Amino acid sequence: MKVILKAVSNLVLIAVLAGAAYLLFTRMGGKEEEAAPAAERVIPVSFTPLETRAFEDRVVVQGNIRAKNFAMVSPVIGGTIEEIFVREGDAVKAGETVLFTVDSANLRRALDVRRQDRAVAENARRQAEARLAQVRADFEKAEVDLRRYELLYEDNVVPVDVLEMQQSRHKQMKAALDMAETMVQLSREQEEQAGIAVEIAQKTLEDASPKSPIDGMVTMKLAEVGEMAQSGHPVVRVEDMTALEASAYLPAEHFDRVREGETEVRVAAYGKDLGTAKVTYKSPAINPKLRAFEIRCALDSLPEGVSTGAIADIAVVFERREGLAVPTSALVQRGGQSLLFSVDGNKARAHKVAVGLANEGWSEVLPSDGLAAGVPVVTMGQTLVEDGTSVQSQDSSR
Repeated sequence: MKVILKAVSNLVLIAVLAGAAYLLFTRMGGKEEEAAPAAERVIPVSFTPLETRAFEDRVVVQGNIRAKNFAMVSPVIGGTIEEIFVREGDAVKAGETVLFTVDSANLRRALDVRRQDRAVAENARRQAEARLAQVRADFEKAEVDLRRYELLYEDNVVPVDVLEMQQSRHKQMKAALDMAETMVQLSREQEEQAGIAVEIAQKTLEDASPKSPIDGMVTMKLAEVGEMAQSGHPVVRVEDMTALEASAYLPAEHFDRVREGETEVRVAAYGKDLGTAKVTYKSPAINPKLRAFEIRCALDSLPEGVSTGAIADIAVVFERREGLAVPTSALVQRGGQSLLFSVDGNKARAHKVAVGLANEGWSEVLPSDGLAAGVPVVTMGQTLVEDGTSVQSQDSSR
């Protein structure tokens, strides 16, 4: 009961205090102070006149500088690398400079064996020809004897069995002659076979010491003396440094826009300009894994400090034209529209613009009402202004 009485007394006290406060407020003439009219807001801005610039429709990719002609030289046969005769940076001549040798000692012994086989075959052929000459002489003697006995038999000088013996001897000598001729032919073919084996062994020995297939420079050594070389595994790389090119892969969507001999390419490497060229090669198909296609362009020469294998910045130019230019930072995106604010006196004027090409921080704006070269546009503070906003230049000279 005491708790309830205390709560009621508190409520009464609060009501009395609230009434006293209201009475005091009304006696003091308390009314809400009317808000003063706001001063017009002025936005500080910077502006830059529109100008005419050259724009390019281009794509920039990274590629490589390479020799147009190069050779990865590997041994024809496997074996131990006995010696490498060139060093990186050495100049080589096609068909003259021996690059390295593989297992030449064993191949040289194999060549000696084949030469001995050829000598044996040659002697066998001579022996067979001598035997043929002997048998031919015996056969000719048997023919003469057979004719004589045939005449003697016709004159009834010798009996028939003597004639038959001569006829049998003639047939035997004829068979021996045929055999001797066959042996001569066989020995000649064996000699020819032995000669071919010598040529193969000679070629194998030459292949063990390959010569440079092109004129150029050794740019890479890929194996060392004593290692086991295998056919198809290069030992040295030779590049023709007189014919250079830049190579790169472009996204597939540009495939139809590139024309060999027409499309312009600018090449730079490590900040050094390598010049302008035309596309000399375009791959006939798009790589299905990369979704890209290769292009190449010839280079006249390389500046000091740039060589094959360097990364190249390649700009492929599809179109070049003059256009009305504005700093890209001046464009504002609102409601899906590109806006540009010009300055008319001390007021900002909004322009909906269509943006074209963009290069090096400048964007092309297609001609629009009220926009032309020389018209100042807001390039700083543009995100704070609206059409008709009062602006003031931050440049004291203006």
